[in-house]
Amino acid sequence: MNQNLFAALRAAFPADGSATAIETADGPGAPLFYTWADLDAATARIANLLDSLDLPPESCVAVQVDKSVEALMLYLGVLRAGHVFLPLNTAYQASEIEYFIGNAEPAVVVCPDVAFTWVSRLAFAAGTRHVFTLNDDRTGTLLERAAFHADTHTPAEKSAGDLAAILYTSGTTGRSKGAMLSHGNLLSNAQVLKDYWGWQPDDVLIHALPIFHVHGLFVASHGALLNGSKMIWFAKYDPKAVLARFNEGTVFMGVPTLYVRLLGEAGLTRDACAPMRLFISGSAPLLIETFSTWQARTGHTILERYGMSETIMLTSNPCQPEGGERRGGTVGFPLPGVGVRIHDDAGEAVAAGEIGHIQVRGPNVFSGYWRMPEKTKEEFTADGWFKTGDVGKIDADGYVTIVGRSKDLVITGGYNVYPAEVEGVINELPGVAESAVIGVPHPDFGEGVVAVVVPRAGAKVMPEAIIAALKGRIANFKVPKAVFITPELPRNTMGKVQKNGLRQQHGACFDAR
Repeated sequence: MNQNLFAALRAAFPADGSATAIETADGPGAPLFYTWADLDAATARIANLLDSLDLPPESCVAVQVDKSVEALMLYLGVLRAGHVFLPLNTAYQASEIEYFIGNAEPAVVVCPDVAFTWVSRLAFAAGTRHVFTLNDDRTGTLLERAAFHADTHTPAEKSAGDLAAILYTSGTTGRSKGAMLSHGNLLSNAQVLKDYWGWQPDDVLIHALPIFHVHGLFVASHGALLNGSKMIWFAKYDPKAVLARFNEGTVFMGVPTLYVRLLGEAGLTRDACAPMRLFISGSAPLLIETFSTWQARTGHTILERYGMSETIMLTSNPCQPEGGERRGGTVGFPLPGVGVRIHDDAGEAVAAGEIGHIQVRGPNVFSGYWRMPEKTKEEFTADGWFKTGDVGKIDADGYVTIVGRSKDLVITGGYNVYPAEVEGVINELPGVAESAVIGVPHPDFGEGVVAVVVPRAGAKVMPEAIIAALKGRIANFKVPKAVFITPELPRNTMGKVQKNGLRQQHGACFDAR
């Protein structure tokens, strides 16, 4: 039996191919209406184009484009042809893209017209054979070439263990790791979530997330496609515009920042949210204040869940009342078929309510990091459990709570930032001796990136100048929202920087703002 993820999604398409699958809510030409037959035909053309290139089996297709329905079609077309999809954050700069292309060695790269000159130079230098363009207005060489191919295509034969996607997740050493996800990983998780979140035949998803990471590309898109549900598609997040479509939708997924911004809209009322069935939050911690305020304003209780690039979704608060209550501050229960355990530093299980390291296993867990067998081995226990790097607890009722991270990961607006990478760039700036990057509470982004910088002797370093210099070198979400200058960093007797002290010192820096 063919285990190709696309084949499973396509099998769930409604029998009426003329029904609307996706309606664009913004962007060029909006509203545009894409039928299920359109999705099938367009992905077939893209798959046939890829077939015509005579690529090696399971070739990597790296994609850094703006969000559009055609970008989603490209993803599905890559799966259909049996190749490996590599989505890249649209905020990444040239040095970051150079690393990803050099490490993944994609056979195909897709970028917007505006980036073609510099992206193609990097790609061809790394041995990439084909570079296409795709813009958010349905133009570009990818669609032009695909238009010459047939609109029917038999999905490539795949087994559950075959590679479907690579997601790069930053590492504490400053270099990203490519998490390898199989067709089976993605399909099993989508099927579990379809049941656990009680997807209904008439559900309509309001899709306002980016599609270069797990939340928007896999959790949201797979959910709607596997359920044969219409999507109302936002290329850009506009809280007022999203709120206006709640009367047509039933399911909304967002990072905490999106909910905070919706709460800033006077029109967010119980009546406005009455047609909606389910609000889901993830990718960053949801503050209790946001959870409670949303409940009071809308009458809905946000369902918070927990996942990561290496595992897709792991836990979720209950959807149905018989499953229990949705508890703020927790990420719910392990999903069916997923194992979650808490172990101490010595590798022993801890008692209920005790804090320790979160470890997981299940059909959703990735096979390892791309071309990093030693790193992969380090991240799994001897008995096969993946060490998430998160610290948490499971209470007597079985609810999982994440209390921190064993690494220095900062999650800001749903995006992962690893301090070592940002510190490395700051330390190269003129006049900088060293730096420490931390995350502190932020009312909008959950956590804000903060840099504490030590100048070289005799040098004068200005916070504004550091921020300006970083904006052209790293993705904007990694750029510190505040920079503090200090004569020295606090250290312990072993010389290690004490970041906990810095977090305490600057923890309230965004309060007044």
